[in-house]
Amino acid sequence: MKTGPMKYRKRPVVITAMQWDGSARSSQQLQKFVGAALVHHGFYAVHTLEGDMKISLNDWVVRGVSGEFYPVRDDIFLLTYEAAE
Repeated sequence: MKTGPMKYRKRPVVITAMQWDGSARSSQQLQKFVGAALVHHGFYAVHTLEGDMKISLNDWVVRGVSGEFYPVRDDIFLLTYEAAE
C-alpha cells in the first residue's frame, strides 16, 4: 500500500439525473423518479446513507451507480457531468 497523497480521477460512469425547478410538474416527476427515497419535511429531501439531504431549487437529483439518490447543486453538477446521449 502506498502512503501519502496521490492523485485520483473519477471513473467514467453514466448516471441518471433530473433537475428540480420547483414547479408542480417537476415535483411530480421528482416523486416518480426518486420514489420512496423522497421525503418531505416542509421541504423536499432525499433519503441517503448519510441521512436526509435537502433538495434546493434548481438542484439536480442524481441516481448513482448503486441506485442511491443524492442532490447536487446546479453549478457543481454542470462542472462535474456532461450529457451522455
